[in-house]
This record gives sequence, C-alpha cells and structure tokens, in this order.
Amino acid sequence: MEKFIIKLKNKENLSFEESKAVFELLMNGKATDKEIFDFLTLLSSKGEVSEEIAGGVYVLRDKAKKVNAHNCIDTCGTGGDGKNTLNISTASAILLSSMGIKVAKHGNKAVSSKCGSGDVLEGLNIKINLQPEDIEKQIIKNNFGFMFAPNYHSAMKYVGETRKKIGKRTIFNMIGPLSSPASVERQVVGVFDKKLLNIFGNALKNLKIKFAWIVNSEDGLDEISPFAKTNIIQLKNNEISEITIDPKELNVNAQKFENLIGGNAKFNASKIIEIFKGEDNDFSKAVCLNSAAGLIVSEKYSNFNEAYENTREFILSGKAFDHLKKLQND
Repeated sequence: MEKFIIKLKNKENLSFEESKAVFELLMNGKATDKEIFDFLTLLSSKGEVSEEIAGGVYVLRDKAKKVNAHNCIDTCGTGGDGKNTLNISTASAILLSSMGIKVAKHGNKAVSSKCGSGDVLEGLNIKINLQPEDIEKQIIKNNFGFMFAPNYHSAMKYVGETRKKIGKRTIFNMIGPLSSPASVERQVVGVFDKKLLNIFGNALKNLKIKFAWIVNSEDGLDEISPFAKTNIIQLKNNEISEITIDPKELNVNAQKFENLIGGNAKFNASKIIEIFKGEDNDFSKAVCLNSAAGLIVSEKYSNFNEAYENTREFILSGKAFDHLKKLQND
C-alpha cells in the first residue's frame, strides 16, 4: 500500500492496474485502518480519475455474489446530490419493468438522504433481502429484481468502519453504482457533480459497457430534471458523445422543484403509488424523463422525445399500478 499512498501524496494518478492492486488489498482485508484512511482521503483530495474508479469497480464486481441476469439495465446513481428528492430512479426502474424492460436494480438504504432505494421498496412492501436465484426468477417473471448492496458486497466490511470515520464521500460512493452483481451492460447513471460525467463515461468504457447515459442536471440533480437542462455523456459501442436535454423543448411544463422533495419511506412510497395509479404531477414527469433514458439505453427507442411521450402515455393509463401489485405479491 505504501507505494500507492506515496503516489497520491504527490498528487499522481493511479493507473487501472494500480487501482486494481490497491482494491485487491482493501477487499481482502490486507490493509490497515490507517492505510485505508490515508488512501481514501488522499485520493479524494487529489480528485478521482476514471482509471481509479474502473479499477475499484473491477475488483468489487469480481468479489460480489453473482446474479445471472441477461439483457438487463440498471438505474442506480451515486446519490449525494443533497436535494432529498423522491426516489426518482427507483420509480423509473419499476416503471420500465412494467413496460417490458428487464431491470436488475442495484441499491442500498439511505446514506446521504432520508430514504434510499432499499427503504422505499420496503415501504412499497417489495422484498429486498433476496438470494441471487430468487432475483433471477423475479426478473424472468416480472422484469424486476432488486439487489440490496450489503448482501452482495461482503468484502466491503473491511472498509466500513473507516468510511464511517471519514464521514464524507469517498471513491466508494462512485464505484458502488457501477458495481452491479448482475454485471449489467446497459445503465442510466446519475452523478452528483458535472465534473464526474466524463470521468464516469471513461470508467464505463474501461469496463466494456455497451450503452450508458451518465446524467447531471443544471439544477444539481443526479437525475434528468423536469425543470432545468440536463447534461449527458452517452457511451455507445465504445464511443463517447455529449447530449443535452431541455425540458422546455419537450414541453414538460413542470411547476416547481419543491414538488420533488421527499420524506421518509412511507411518504415516498405513497407518492410512487399515486403516480402509478395515473396521477399527473411533477414527480410523474420526472420519472417519465428518467424512464425514457432507460428506453434509449435499452435500444427500444432512438428518439428521446418519442420515448418520453410513450412513458407519459403509459404511466397515465394506471397500468404501472397493476404491475406494482404483482411485485408486492411475489
């Protein structure tokens, strides 16, 4: 570890192979608490680069309990945007599954918000503590399976105490969303900082992802926003390009940001139920925008406007609520 820590002290970036070597030590319990602390804090103060993130993801995926799911997408973002919004990406994942898209959703309980994906799914009476074979069956039957991160990344136990001691975001907040136990090849990834867009795009390129959108809105969301332009890095067939989505051009007509503010798991679950029953509001529009991104990376649509209109029509029909009831009963 010492040689890597010296490099970071000198503000030198680690290569993909060096990052893999460090994370092998961390995930095998072969680093001391002080080494872990120094590595994470020095890396954070230098600023993480794509090769470092990709190396961490490679090792975390390698150590994870595996889920064999094919042709699935994930909608797991970094969180940490500090906005305490409703669970947009989780609602989008369920909506996509109700529209026939296979979703292997990776997530956790709340870390930097009041209600994480695991919390709101429990609030919806959807089981989150499932073994890989159960998740595989759920995806085949209902197009939706949720992988509760702590059950799949046991190697994280070696760094848990030090992360708590640091008390701030570290590289683990960045590698978590990319470390799907189902090794998905298609992702919509929200990031809390615009500076991470290209970094994540290049990290995913290193990891051989087929199609991804990495999104960050100009009003600070790690989602596609119904109120402000959203900057997107698209990774498709190893090519990176930039896209901007403007809700004004799409005639989204959302009213005010406060309508997206969430609360506890019970409150957020009730809001998902409302929009799945067909209630039209700003939350419904936000979920449709992010679901449309899922339709694009799944290659069901190539035109975002058409994808958005399709999700709007579908959610207002109330069909998503029937699908939700199936998820609750299994």
